[in-house]
Amino acid sequence: MLPDPCSFTGRLRIPQRAKAGRVFQASGFVSILATILLLPTAPAAQGTQSAEPEGATLRGTVHDRAGKPAGNVRVVLLGDSLRGVRETSTNAAGGFVFSGVATGAFTLTANAGSLRSATILLTVSAPGEPPPVDLVLDASGKRSASAPEDAGEAMQFADKPDFAIAAVTDWTAAGGHGSDATLRTSEALTREAVTLGPKDAQPAETGLRGTASEGKESESALSAAVEKDPNGFGANHRLGLFYLQAGRYQEAIPPLRAAYRADSANYDNEYDLMQALKMAGDAAQARDHVRQLLARRQSADLHRMEGELDEKLADPLSAVHEFQEAASEDPSEDNYFAWGLELLLHRAVWQAKEVFDKGAGLYPQSSRMLTARGAALFAGAQYDEAALDLCRASDLNPENVETYLVLGKVEIAAPNPLPCVVEKLARFKKLQPANSPASYYYAMALLKQQGQDVDPQTMEHVKDLLTQAVTLDPKCADGYLELGNLSADEKQWAQAIGYYLNAIQANPNLSEAHYRLGVAYGHSGEKAKAAEQFQLHATIAREQAAEIERQREAVKQFLVVSPGQMGKQQAR
Repeated sequence: MLPDPCSFTGRLRIPQRAKAGRVFQASGFVSILATILLLPTAPAAQGTQSAEPEGATLRGTVHDRAGKPAGNVRVVLLGDSLRGVRETSTNAAGGFVFSGVATGAFTLTANAGSLRSATILLTVSAPGEPPPVDLVLDASGKRSASAPEDAGEAMQFADKPDFAIAAVTDWTAAGGHGSDATLRTSEALTREAVTLGPKDAQPAETGLRGTASEGKESESALSAAVEKDPNGFGANHRLGLFYLQAGRYQEAIPPLRAAYRADSANYDNEYDLMQALKMAGDAAQARDHVRQLLARRQSADLHRMEGELDEKLADPLSAVHEFQEAASEDPSEDNYFAWGLELLLHRAVWQAKEVFDKGAGLYPQSSRMLTARGAALFAGAQYDEAALDLCRASDLNPENVETYLVLGKVEIAAPNPLPCVVEKLARFKKLQPANSPASYYYAMALLKQQGQDVDPQTMEHVKDLLTQAVTLDPKCADGYLELGNLSADEKQWAQAIGYYLNAIQANPNLSEAHYRLGVAYGHSGEKAKAAEQFQLHATIAREQAAEIERQREAVKQFLVVSPGQMGKQQAR
Protein backbone atom coordinates (compact mmCIF):
# COMPACT_ATOMS: atom_id res chain seq x y z
CA MET A 1 0.00 0.00 0.00
CA LEU A 2 1.23 3.47 -0.86
CA PRO A 3 1.94 5.78 2.07
CA ASP A 4 -0.26 8.86 2.32
CA PRO A 5 0.96 12.35 3.23
CA CYS A 6 -0.96 12.52 6.49
CA SER A 7 0.25 9.38 8.23
CA PHE A 8 3.65 9.31 6.51
CA THR A 9 5.41 12.54 5.60
CA GLY A 10 9.11 12.39 6.36
CA ARG A 11 10.81 10.76 3.40
CA LEU A 12 10.77 13.22 0.54
CA ARG A 13 9.48 16.71 0.05
CA ILE A 14 9.34 18.89 -3.00
CA PRO A 15 10.59 22.48 -2.48
CA GLN A 16 7.95 25.19 -2.41
CA ARG A 17 7.14 27.04 -5.56
CA ALA A 18 6.11 30.69 -5.56
CA LYS A 19 3.06 31.60 -7.63
CA ALA A 20 2.03 35.26 -7.98
CA GLY A 21 2.42 36.42 -4.43
CA ARG A 22 1.52 33.20 -2.60
CA VAL A 23 3.59 30.17 -1.77
CA PHE A 24 2.36 26.93 -3.28
CA GLN A 25 3.41 24.06 -1.07
CA ALA A 26 4.41 20.84 -2.78
CA SER A 27 3.84 17.61 -0.90
CA GLY A 28 6.32 14.86 -0.18
CA PHE A 29 7.09 11.28 -1.19
CA VAL A 30 5.24 11.26 -4.43
CA SER A 31 4.11 8.18 -6.29
CA ILE A 32 3.04 6.96 -9.67
CA LEU A 33 1.01 8.47 -12.49
CA ALA A 34 -1.90 8.45 -14.88
CA THR A 35 -3.69 7.88 -18.24
CA ILE A 36 -6.54 9.30 -20.08
CA LEU A 37 -9.55 11.03 -18.74
CA LEU A 38 -11.47 7.85 -19.35
CA LEU A 39 -14.86 8.95 -20.62
CA PRO A 40 -17.32 6.45 -22.11
CA THR A 41 -16.70 5.53 -25.71
CA ALA A 42 -18.42 7.48 -28.46
CA PRO A 43 -20.99 8.83 -28.62
CA ALA A 44 -21.46 8.96 -24.84
CA ALA A 45 -18.04 10.54 -24.34
CA GLN A 46 -19.22 13.70 -25.99
CA GLY A 47 -21.83 14.26 -23.34
CA THR A 48 -19.31 14.80 -20.56
CA GLN A 49 -16.97 17.12 -22.40
CA SER A 50 -16.68 20.64 -21.15
CA ALA A 51 -17.16 22.39 -24.50
CA GLU A 52 -18.96 25.62 -25.19
CA PRO A 53 -22.51 25.14 -26.56
CA GLU A 54 -21.53 26.89 -29.80
CA GLY A 55 -18.31 26.79 -31.78
CA ALA A 56 -16.54 24.84 -34.46
CA THR A 57 -17.07 21.16 -35.27
CA LEU A 58 -13.90 19.12 -35.85
CA ARG A 59 -14.26 15.92 -37.82
CA GLY A 60 -11.76 13.38 -38.98
CA THR A 61 -10.83 9.76 -39.51
CA VAL A 62 -8.18 7.41 -38.15
CA HIS A 63 -6.71 4.61 -40.24
CA ASP A 64 -3.58 2.51 -40.47
CA ARG A 65 -0.80 2.92 -43.02
CA ALA A 66 -2.62 0.60 -45.43
CA GLY A 67 -5.67 2.86 -45.33
CA LYS A 68 -7.85 0.52 -43.26
CA PRO A 69 -10.21 2.44 -40.92
CA ALA A 70 -9.32 2.03 -37.24
CA GLY A 71 -12.36 1.68 -34.99
CA ASN A 72 -12.48 2.14 -31.21
CA VAL A 73 -9.34 4.28 -31.22
CA ARG A 74 -8.87 6.97 -28.58
CA VAL A 75 -8.67 10.52 -29.97
CA VAL A 76 -7.52 13.31 -27.66
CA LEU A 77 -7.94 17.07 -28.16
CA LEU A 78 -5.82 19.45 -26.06
CA GLY A 79 -5.81 23.25 -26.12
CA ASP A 80 -5.36 26.33 -23.97
CA SER A 81 -9.01 27.37 -24.44
CA LEU A 82 -10.27 24.06 -23.06
CA ARG A 83 -10.90 23.57 -19.35
CA GLY A 84 -9.50 20.05 -19.55
CA VAL A 85 -8.86 17.24 -21.98
CA ARG A 86 -11.50 16.32 -24.53
CA GLU A 87 -11.58 12.76 -25.69
CA THR A 88 -13.68 10.53 -27.88
CA SER A 89 -13.37 7.19 -29.66
CA THR A 90 -13.65 6.42 -33.36
CA ASN A 91 -16.62 4.56 -34.76
CA ALA A 92 -16.37 1.41 -36.86
CA ALA A 93 -15.55 3.52 -39.93
CA GLY A 94 -12.70 5.23 -38.10
CA GLY A 95 -14.60 8.50 -37.81
CA PHE A 96 -14.65 10.92 -34.91
CA VAL A 97 -16.13 14.33 -34.14
CA PHE A 98 -15.63 17.10 -31.57
CA SER A 99 -18.44 19.67 -31.51
CA GLY A 100 -18.62 23.06 -29.82
CA VAL A 101 -14.88 23.74 -30.08
CA ALA A 102 -13.98 27.32 -29.14
CA THR A 103 -11.45 29.37 -31.06
CA GLY A 104 -7.80 28.79 -30.26
CA ALA A 105 -4.82 26.55 -30.91
CA PHE A 106 -5.10 22.80 -30.33
CA THR A 107 -3.26 19.52 -30.68
CA LEU A 108 -4.95 16.34 -31.85
CA THR A 109 -3.62 12.79 -31.43
CA ALA A 110 -4.94 9.25 -31.72
CA ASN A 111 -3.69 6.13 -30.00
CA ALA A 112 -4.65 2.52 -29.44
CA GLY A 113 -2.48 0.72 -26.91
CA SER A 114 1.12 1.17 -28.04
CA LEU A 115 0.07 2.50 -31.47
CA ARG A 116 0.04 6.25 -31.97
CA SER A 117 -0.48 8.87 -34.63
CA ALA A 118 1.61 11.95 -35.20
CA THR A 119 0.48 15.04 -33.26
CA ILE A 120 -1.55 17.39 -35.47
CA LEU A 121 -1.51 21.14 -34.75
CA LEU A 122 -4.85 22.88 -35.38
CA THR A 123 -6.02 26.50 -35.20
CA VAL A 124 -9.74 27.25 -34.92
CA SER A 125 -10.34 30.88 -35.86
CA ALA A 126 -14.12 30.94 -36.25
CA PRO A 127 -17.26 28.81 -35.74
CA GLY A 128 -18.11 26.38 -38.50
CA GLU A 129 -16.56 23.18 -39.78
CA PRO A 130 -12.91 23.17 -40.92
CA PRO A 131 -11.72 20.53 -43.41
CA PRO A 132 -11.63 17.01 -41.92
CA VAL A 133 -8.44 15.75 -40.28
CA ASP A 134 -6.75 12.49 -41.22
CA LEU A 135 -4.76 10.66 -38.50
CA VAL A 136 -2.56 7.68 -39.33
CA LEU A 137 -1.56 5.01 -36.80
CA ASP A 138 1.75 3.24 -37.12
CA ALA A 139 -0.03 -0.12 -37.59
CA SER A 140 -3.51 -1.61 -37.44
CA GLY A 141 -5.08 -4.18 -35.13
CA LYS A 142 -7.04 -4.36 -31.89
CA ARG A 143 -6.38 -6.21 -28.67
CA SER A 144 -8.79 -8.00 -26.43
CA ALA A 145 -9.48 -6.73 -22.94
CA SER A 146 -7.59 -9.46 -21.16
CA ALA A 147 -5.15 -11.33 -23.36
CA PRO A 148 -2.92 -10.99 -26.43
CA GLU A 149 -4.68 -11.59 -29.72
CA ASP A 150 -1.45 -12.92 -31.16
CA ALA A 151 0.94 -14.34 -28.59
CA GLY A 152 3.48 -15.00 -31.32
CA GLU A 153 3.68 -11.28 -32.06
CA ALA A 154 4.22 -10.54 -28.39
CA MET A 155 6.99 -13.12 -28.19
CA GLN A 156 8.64 -11.67 -31.27
CA PHE A 157 8.74 -8.29 -29.56
CA ALA A 158 10.11 -9.84 -26.38
CA ASP A 159 12.78 -11.70 -28.32
CA LYS A 160 13.87 -8.74 -30.42
CA PRO A 161 13.21 -5.34 -28.84
CA ASP A 162 15.01 -2.41 -30.43
CA PHE A 163 17.31 -2.04 -27.43
CA ALA A 164 19.68 -4.18 -25.40
CA ILE A 165 21.09 -3.83 -21.90
CA ALA A 166 24.87 -4.13 -22.11
CA ALA A 167 26.12 -3.18 -18.65
CA VAL A 168 25.48 -1.21 -15.49
CA THR A 169 27.05 2.06 -14.48
CA ASP A 170 27.06 4.39 -11.50
CA TRP A 171 24.18 6.78 -10.91
CA THR A 172 23.91 9.94 -13.01
CA ALA A 173 20.99 12.15 -13.92
CA ALA A 174 20.85 10.46 -17.31
CA GLY A 175 17.53 8.87 -18.09
CA GLY A 176 15.61 11.40 -16.02
CA HIS A 177 14.38 14.86 -16.88
CA GLY A 178 13.32 18.00 -15.12
CA SER A 179 14.38 19.49 -11.82
CA ASP A 180 15.88 17.60 -8.92
CA ALA A 181 12.47 17.82 -7.27
CA THR A 182 10.78 15.96 -10.11
CA LEU A 183 13.67 13.50 -10.27
CA ARG A 184 13.10 12.71 -6.59
CA THR A 185 9.44 12.26 -7.32
CA SER A 186 10.23 9.95 -10.23
CA GLU A 187 12.48 7.83 -8.03
CA ALA A 188 9.76 7.61 -5.40
CA LEU A 189 7.21 6.61 -8.03
CA THR A 190 9.45 3.79 -9.17
CA ARG A 191 9.93 2.53 -5.63
CA GLU A 192 6.17 2.48 -5.17
CA ALA A 193 5.62 0.75 -8.51
CA VAL A 194 7.66 -2.16 -7.17
CA THR A 195 4.81 -2.86 -4.72
CA LEU A 196 2.49 -3.48 -7.69
CA GLY A 197 4.63 -6.34 -8.99
CA PRO A 198 3.87 -10.07 -8.93
CA LYS A 199 3.05 -11.16 -5.39
CA ASP A 200 4.98 -14.45 -5.48
CA ALA A 201 2.28 -16.04 -7.56
CA GLN A 202 2.65 -19.75 -8.13
CA PRO A 203 1.42 -21.08 -11.49
CA ALA A 204 -0.43 -24.35 -11.40
CA GLU A 205 2.34 -26.41 -12.93
CA THR A 206 4.89 -25.52 -10.28
CA GLY A 207 3.02 -23.76 -7.48
CA LEU A 208 2.03 -24.73 -3.99
CA ARG A 209 -0.35 -27.65 -4.02
CA GLY A 210 -3.42 -26.92 -1.90
CA THR A 211 -3.45 -25.27 1.52
CA ALA A 212 -2.57 -26.37 5.01
CA SER A 213 -6.23 -26.74 5.94
CA GLU A 214 -6.66 -29.30 3.16
CA GLY A 215 -4.00 -31.62 4.59
CA LYS A 216 -5.32 -34.83 6.10
CA GLU A 217 -2.39 -35.27 8.45
CA SER A 218 -1.79 -33.15 11.54
CA GLU A 219 1.53 -31.51 12.34
CA SER A 220 2.09 -33.93 15.22
CA ALA A 221 1.46 -36.94 12.99
CA LEU A 222 3.79 -35.59 10.31
CA SER A 223 6.50 -34.88 12.88
CA ALA A 224 6.12 -38.36 14.32
CA ALA A 225 6.58 -39.83 10.85
CA VAL A 226 9.83 -37.89 10.43
CA GLU A 227 11.07 -39.14 13.81
CA LYS A 228 10.54 -42.70 12.64
CA ASP A 229 12.29 -42.07 9.32
CA PRO A 230 14.51 -38.97 9.75
CA ASN A 231 16.34 -39.46 6.44
CA GLY A 232 13.40 -40.61 4.35
CA PHE A 233 12.01 -38.60 1.46
CA GLY A 234 8.26 -38.97 1.92
CA ALA A 235 7.88 -38.01 5.59
CA ASN A 236 10.24 -35.02 5.31
CA HIS A 237 8.62 -33.77 2.13
CA ARG A 238 5.11 -33.93 3.59
CA LEU A 239 6.16 -32.11 6.77
CA GLY A 240 8.06 -29.45 4.81
CA LEU A 241 5.11 -28.91 2.50
CA PHE A 242 2.81 -28.58 5.53
CA TYR A 243 5.00 -25.79 6.95
CA LEU A 244 5.37 -24.12 3.54
CA GLN A 245 1.63 -23.99 2.95
CA ALA A 246 1.16 -22.61 6.47
CA GLY A 247 3.61 -19.77 5.76
CA ARG A 248 6.15 -21.12 8.29
CA TYR A 249 9.04 -20.84 5.87
CA GLN A 250 12.00 -21.21 8.23
CA GLU A 251 10.49 -24.37 9.69
CA ALA A 252 9.85 -25.74 6.20
CA ILE A 253 13.50 -25.58 5.16
CA PRO A 254 15.04 -28.43 7.28
CA PRO A 255 12.58 -31.18 6.28
CA LEU A 256 12.52 -30.08 2.63
CA ARG A 257 16.30 -30.04 2.62
CA ALA A 258 16.37 -33.53 4.16
CA ALA A 259 13.96 -34.70 1.44
CA TYR A 260 16.23 -33.12 -1.18
CA ARG A 261 19.22 -35.04 0.18
CA ALA A 262 17.17 -38.22 -0.01
CA ASP A 263 16.03 -37.60 -3.60
CA SER A 264 17.66 -34.65 -5.35
CA ALA A 265 15.95 -35.59 -8.64
CA ASN A 266 12.44 -34.85 -7.34
CA TYR A 267 11.43 -31.64 -9.12
CA ASP A 268 8.46 -30.76 -6.92
CA ASN A 269 10.42 -31.06 -3.68
CA GLU A 270 13.28 -28.92 -4.98
CA TYR A 271 10.78 -26.31 -6.15
CA ASP A 272 9.17 -26.30 -2.70
CA LEU A 273 12.61 -25.98 -1.07
CA MET A 274 13.43 -23.07 -3.39
CA GLN A 275 10.16 -21.36 -2.45
CA ALA A 276 10.81 -21.80 1.27
CA LEU A 277 14.33 -20.38 0.94
CA LYS A 278 13.07 -17.46 -1.17
CA MET A 279 10.27 -16.60 1.26
CA ALA A 280 12.60 -16.96 4.24
CA GLY A 281 14.99 -14.41 2.70
CA ASP A 282 17.83 -16.71 1.66
CA ALA A 283 18.09 -15.36 -1.88
CA ALA A 284 21.49 -16.91 -2.70
CA GLN A 285 20.49 -20.50 -1.98
CA ALA A 286 17.07 -19.98 -3.55
CA ARG A 287 18.73 -18.78 -6.76
CA ASP A 288 21.02 -21.83 -6.82
CA HIS A 289 17.98 -24.08 -6.77
CA VAL A 290 16.14 -21.99 -9.40
CA ARG A 291 19.11 -22.42 -11.73
CA GLN A 292 19.18 -26.16 -11.11
CA LEU A 293 15.46 -26.38 -11.84
CA LEU A 294 15.87 -24.35 -15.04
CA ALA A 295 18.62 -26.71 -16.19
CA ARG A 296 16.06 -29.51 -16.01
CA ARG A 297 12.92 -27.72 -17.22
CA GLN A 298 12.64 -24.31 -18.88
CA SER A 299 9.87 -22.21 -17.34
CA ALA A 300 8.91 -18.54 -17.68
CA ASP A 301 7.86 -18.63 -14.04
CA LEU A 302 11.33 -19.76 -13.00
CA HIS A 303 13.04 -17.16 -15.20
CA ARG A 304 10.99 -14.43 -13.53
CA MET A 305 11.82 -15.83 -10.10
CA GLU A 306 15.52 -15.86 -10.94
CA GLY A 307 15.20 -12.26 -12.07
CA GLU A 308 13.68 -11.30 -8.72
CA LEU A 309 16.45 -13.10 -6.86
CA ASP A 310 19.17 -11.60 -9.08
CA GLU A 311 17.87 -8.14 -8.24
CA LYS A 312 17.88 -8.93 -4.52
CA LEU A 313 21.48 -10.15 -4.86
CA ALA A 314 22.58 -6.88 -6.54
CA ASP A 315 22.92 -8.41 -10.00
CA PRO A 316 20.52 -6.28 -12.06
CA LEU A 317 22.18 -7.11 -15.39
CA SER A 318 21.35 -10.79 -14.95
CA ALA A 319 17.92 -9.87 -13.59
CA VAL A 320 16.82 -7.84 -16.61
CA HIS A 321 17.88 -10.61 -18.99
CA GLU A 322 15.91 -13.17 -16.96
CA PHE A 323 12.82 -10.95 -17.00
CA GLN A 324 13.14 -10.52 -20.75
CA GLU A 325 13.48 -14.29 -21.17
CA ALA A 326 10.36 -14.82 -19.06
CA ALA A 327 8.37 -12.42 -21.26
CA SER A 328 9.71 -14.13 -24.36
CA GLU A 329 8.57 -17.57 -23.20
CA ASP A 330 5.25 -16.37 -21.77
CA PRO A 331 4.00 -12.88 -22.74
CA SER A 332 1.85 -12.66 -19.61
CA GLU A 333 0.91 -9.48 -17.79
CA ASP A 334 3.14 -10.43 -14.85
CA ASN A 335 6.15 -11.02 -17.07
CA TYR A 336 5.81 -7.82 -19.09
CA PHE A 337 5.26 -5.86 -15.90
CA ALA A 338 8.33 -7.35 -14.17
CA TRP A 339 10.54 -6.70 -17.21
CA GLY A 340 9.44 -3.10 -17.60
CA LEU A 341 9.73 -2.43 -13.90
CA GLU A 342 13.32 -3.69 -13.79
CA LEU A 343 14.22 -1.34 -16.64
CA LEU A 344 12.53 1.57 -14.90
CA LEU A 345 14.16 0.80 -11.56
CA HIS A 346 17.58 1.17 -13.17
CA ARG A 347 16.69 4.33 -15.10
CA ALA A 348 16.27 2.84 -18.57
CA VAL A 349 13.26 5.11 -18.81
CA TRP A 350 12.34 5.01 -22.49
CA GLN A 351 13.04 1.30 -22.77
CA ALA A 352 10.72 0.71 -19.80
CA LYS A 353 8.05 2.78 -21.54
CA GLU A 354 8.49 0.68 -24.68
CA VAL A 355 7.83 -2.49 -22.68
CA PHE A 356 4.87 -0.95 -20.83
CA ASP A 357 3.47 0.31 -24.15
CA LYS A 358 3.43 -3.24 -25.41
CA GLY A 359 2.05 -4.54 -22.12
CA ALA A 360 -0.72 -1.94 -22.07
CA GLY A 361 -1.62 -2.81 -25.64
CA LEU A 362 -1.85 -6.51 -24.80
CA TYR A 363 -3.63 -5.97 -21.48
CA PRO A 364 -5.62 -2.71 -21.79
CA GLN A 365 -7.62 -3.46 -18.62
CA SER A 366 -4.49 -3.71 -16.46
CA SER A 367 -4.50 -0.73 -14.11
CA ARG A 368 -1.01 -1.53 -12.78
CA MET A 369 0.40 -1.57 -16.35
CA LEU A 370 -1.02 1.91 -16.92
CA THR A 371 0.28 3.04 -13.54
CA ALA A 372 3.79 1.80 -14.28
CA ARG A 373 3.77 3.35 -17.75
CA GLY A 374 2.76 6.59 -16.08
CA ALA A 375 5.83 6.32 -13.86
CA ALA A 376 7.99 5.97 -16.96
CA LEU A 377 6.26 8.91 -18.64
CA PHE A 378 6.77 11.05 -15.55
CA ALA A 379 10.45 10.12 -15.49
CA GLY A 380 10.63 11.28 -19.11
CA ALA A 381 8.98 14.62 -18.24
CA GLN A 382 5.79 13.68 -20.12
CA TYR A 383 3.66 14.92 -17.25
CA ASP A 384 0.28 15.32 -18.98
CA GLU A 385 0.48 11.89 -20.58
CA ALA A 386 1.51 10.41 -17.24
CA ALA A 387 -1.54 11.95 -15.60
CA LEU A 388 -3.82 10.61 -18.29
CA ASP A 389 -2.52 7.08 -17.70
CA LEU A 390 -3.21 7.23 -13.99
CA CYS A 391 -6.67 8.68 -14.53
CA ARG A 392 -7.52 5.72 -16.73
CA ALA A 393 -6.06 3.33 -14.14
CA SER A 394 -8.32 5.00 -11.59
CA ASP A 395 -11.36 4.51 -13.83
CA LEU A 396 -10.51 0.84 -14.33
CA ASN A 397 -10.57 0.31 -10.56
CA PRO A 398 -12.40 3.23 -8.87
CA GLU A 399 -12.27 1.61 -5.44
CA ASN A 400 -8.46 1.38 -5.38
CA VAL A 401 -7.28 3.99 -2.88
CA GLU A 402 -3.60 3.74 -3.85
CA THR A 403 -4.24 5.06 -7.35
CA TYR A 404 -5.85 8.23 -5.97
CA LEU A 405 -2.90 8.76 -3.61
CA VAL A 406 -0.57 8.58 -6.58
CA LEU A 407 -2.73 10.98 -8.58
CA GLY A 408 -2.68 13.54 -5.79
CA LYS A 409 1.05 13.34 -5.30
CA VAL A 410 1.79 13.61 -9.01
CA GLU A 411 -0.49 16.64 -9.35
CA ILE A 412 1.45 18.40 -6.59
CA ALA A 413 4.87 17.51 -7.99
CA ALA A 414 4.28 18.33 -11.67
CA PRO A 415 5.38 21.78 -12.89
CA ASN A 416 1.89 22.67 -14.13
CA PRO A 417 -1.70 21.58 -13.41
CA LEU A 418 -2.47 18.21 -14.97
CA PRO A 419 -5.53 17.14 -16.96
CA CYS A 420 -8.29 14.99 -15.43
CA VAL A 421 -6.85 14.90 -11.90
CA VAL A 422 -9.33 17.19 -10.11
CA GLU A 423 -12.28 15.16 -11.35
CA LYS A 424 -10.77 11.89 -10.10
CA LEU A 425 -9.80 13.34 -6.72
CA ALA A 426 -13.31 14.73 -6.32
CA ARG A 427 -14.53 11.17 -6.83
CA PHE A 428 -11.99 9.96 -4.23
CA LYS A 429 -13.38 12.44 -1.72
CA LYS A 430 -16.95 11.35 -2.49
CA LEU A 431 -16.11 7.65 -2.17
CA GLN A 432 -13.97 8.10 0.96
CA PRO A 433 -15.38 11.05 2.95
CA ALA A 434 -13.60 9.94 6.14
CA ASN A 435 -10.22 9.51 4.41
CA SER A 436 -7.78 12.27 5.39
CA PRO A 437 -5.62 12.06 2.21
CA ALA A 438 -8.80 12.30 0.11
CA SER A 439 -9.54 15.71 1.62
CA TYR A 440 -5.91 16.83 1.48
CA TYR A 441 -5.22 15.90 -2.14
CA TYR A 442 -8.51 17.25 -3.41
CA ALA A 443 -7.75 20.55 -1.69
CA MET A 444 -4.25 20.75 -3.16
CA ALA A 445 -5.47 19.91 -6.65
CA LEU A 446 -8.16 22.59 -6.50
CA LEU A 447 -5.59 25.10 -5.32
CA LYS A 448 -3.13 24.27 -8.06
CA GLN A 449 -5.73 24.15 -10.84
CA GLN A 450 -6.91 27.66 -9.88
CA GLY A 451 -3.42 29.00 -10.55
CA GLN A 452 -2.67 32.61 -9.72
CA ASP A 453 -6.22 33.77 -9.05
CA VAL A 454 -8.06 31.62 -6.53
CA ASP A 455 -11.61 32.87 -6.12
CA PRO A 456 -12.83 33.35 -2.52
CA GLN A 457 -15.39 30.56 -2.71
CA THR A 458 -12.81 28.01 -3.87
CA MET A 459 -10.35 29.23 -1.24
CA GLU A 460 -12.89 28.65 1.52
CA HIS A 461 -13.58 25.19 0.13
CA VAL A 462 -9.85 24.45 0.12
CA LYS A 463 -9.52 25.57 3.73
CA ASP A 464 -12.49 23.44 4.75
CA LEU A 465 -10.98 20.40 3.05
CA LEU A 466 -7.59 20.94 4.70
CA THR A 467 -9.26 21.37 8.07
CA GLN A 468 -11.10 18.10 7.49
CA ALA A 469 -7.79 16.41 6.61
CA VAL A 470 -6.09 17.39 9.89
CA THR A 471 -9.23 16.69 11.91
CA LEU A 472 -9.54 13.20 10.47
CA ASP A 473 -5.81 12.58 11.04
CA PRO A 474 -3.98 14.80 13.57
CA LYS A 475 -0.72 13.42 12.14
CA CYS A 476 -1.42 15.00 8.75
CA ALA A 477 1.65 17.22 8.78
CA ASP A 478 1.23 18.30 5.17
CA GLY A 479 -2.29 19.52 5.89
CA TYR A 480 -1.11 21.67 8.78
CA LEU A 481 1.75 22.97 6.64
CA GLU A 482 -0.55 24.12 3.86
CA LEU A 483 -2.99 25.71 6.34
CA GLY A 484 0.00 27.59 7.72
CA ASN A 485 0.99 28.69 4.22
CA LEU A 486 -2.52 29.98 3.53
CA SER A 487 -2.53 31.89 6.83
CA ALA A 488 0.90 33.34 6.03
CA ASP A 489 -0.40 34.50 2.64
CA GLU A 490 -3.01 36.49 4.54
CA LYS A 491 -0.37 37.81 6.98
CA GLN A 492 -2.07 36.06 9.90
CA TRP A 493 1.25 35.24 11.50
CA ALA A 494 0.04 34.02 14.89
CA GLN A 495 -2.33 31.58 13.22
CA ALA A 496 0.37 30.46 10.79
CA ILE A 497 2.77 29.80 13.69
CA GLY A 498 0.19 27.56 15.33
CA TYR A 499 -0.30 25.51 12.18
CA TYR A 500 3.46 25.18 11.59
CA LEU A 501 4.00 24.01 15.18
CA ASN A 502 1.29 21.40 14.68
CA ALA A 503 2.99 20.25 11.47
CA ILE A 504 6.32 19.87 13.26
CA GLN A 505 4.70 18.01 16.13
CA ALA A 506 3.18 15.60 13.60
CA ASN A 507 6.48 15.22 11.76
CA PRO A 508 9.63 16.74 13.31
CA ASN A 509 11.63 16.01 10.12
CA LEU A 510 9.44 18.14 7.90
CA SER A 511 12.16 20.61 6.97
CA GLU A 512 9.87 22.96 5.07
CA ALA A 513 7.70 23.46 8.15
CA HIS A 514 10.78 24.58 10.12
CA TYR A 515 11.69 27.06 7.40
CA ARG A 516 8.17 28.49 7.19
CA LEU A 517 7.95 28.70 10.95
CA GLY A 518 11.18 30.69 10.92
CA VAL A 519 9.69 33.11 8.41
CA ALA A 520 6.56 33.51 10.52
CA TYR A 521 8.62 34.10 13.68
CA GLY A 522 10.63 36.73 11.81
CA HIS A 523 7.49 38.62 10.83
CA SER A 524 6.33 38.41 14.44
CA GLY A 525 9.57 39.98 15.70
CA GLU A 526 10.88 36.79 17.39
CA LYS A 527 14.31 36.81 15.75
CA ALA A 528 15.97 34.24 18.03
CA LYS A 529 13.23 31.68 17.42
CA ALA A 530 13.40 32.40 13.71
CA ALA A 531 17.16 31.75 13.64
CA GLU A 532 16.70 28.47 15.53
CA GLN A 533 14.13 27.24 13.01
CA PHE A 534 16.27 28.23 10.03
CA GLN A 535 19.15 26.25 11.51
CA LEU A 536 16.93 23.20 12.05
CA HIS A 537 15.69 23.49 8.47
CA ALA A 538 19.25 23.59 7.12
CA THR A 539 20.35 20.60 9.20
CA ILE A 540 17.37 18.42 8.26
CA ALA A 541 17.55 19.38 4.59
CA ARG A 542 21.27 18.56 4.48
CA GLU A 543 20.73 15.15 6.11
CA GLN A 544 17.85 14.30 3.79
CA ALA A 545 19.85 15.32 0.71
CA ALA A 546 22.73 13.09 1.82
CA GLU A 547 20.34 10.16 2.31
CA ILE A 548 18.87 10.70 -1.16
CA GLU A 549 22.34 10.65 -2.69
CA ARG A 550 23.15 7.46 -0.80
CA GLN A 551 20.02 5.81 -2.14
CA ARG A 552 20.82 6.92 -5.67
CA GLU A 553 24.35 5.59 -5.52
CA ALA A 554 23.02 2.22 -4.38
CA VAL A 555 20.95 1.84 -7.56
CA LYS A 556 23.04 1.09 -10.63
CA GLN A 557 21.89 2.41 -14.00
CA PHE A 558 21.61 0.32 -17.13
CA LEU A 559 23.79 1.09 -20.13
CA VAL A 560 21.45 0.79 -23.11
CA VAL A 561 22.66 0.01 -26.63
CA SER A 562 21.13 -1.20 -29.87
CA PRO A 563 21.13 -4.97 -30.46
CA GLY A 564 23.89 -4.55 -33.05
CA GLN A 565 26.06 -2.65 -30.60
CA MET A 566 25.46 -5.36 -28.03
CA GLY A 567 27.00 -7.95 -30.37
CA LYS A 568 30.04 -5.78 -30.95
CA GLN A 569 30.57 -5.27 -27.22
CA GLN A 570 30.32 -8.99 -26.51
CA ALA A 571 32.90 -9.70 -29.21
CA ARG A 572 35.47 -7.44 -27.55
